[in-house]
Amino acid sequence: MKLSINGQARDVDIEPDTPLLWVLRDELKLKGTKYGCGVAQCGACTVLVDGRATRSCVLPVSVVANSEITTIEAIAEDATGKAVVDAWVEHQVPQCGYCQSGQVMAATALLKQNAKPSSEQIATAMTNLCRCGTYNAIESAIADVAGSNKG
Repeated sequence: MKLSINGQARDVDIEPDTPLLWVLRDELKLKGTKYGCGVAQCGACTVLVDGRATRSCVLPVSVVANSEITTIEAIAEDATGKAVVDAWVEHQVPQCGYCQSGQVMAATALLKQNAKPSSEQIATAMTNLCRCGTYNAIESAIADVAGSNKG
């Protein structure tokens, strides 16, 4: 099966019902996308599929064969993604850091869809779970990027 991951064509020999998360982590050794709950609730496994925040732990790889998949490893190559990563560092968002790759992916997708989200729109879009409770820092980082967006 051919996949487009981080702008590169990749061939994988995998069962079509294998979750994308395991293809990324086990087959392609892209370890930045994390396993959290395994039922698409926590968001640690979030990647971008055609620009949309998508939970990869339950997504069969066959569904994304004709899509562009972006993982945390390449997010800073995107201007919005880089701005999010920079804001995460500036606002010292991560504590344990485990969920943060998924949080960054979700925030990037939000800001690419809506460059100036309101607090309510941020809360609605950011459904990833953080055991450390860094939600206020996450919102501040997103608001910072939104405030610096021109347009």
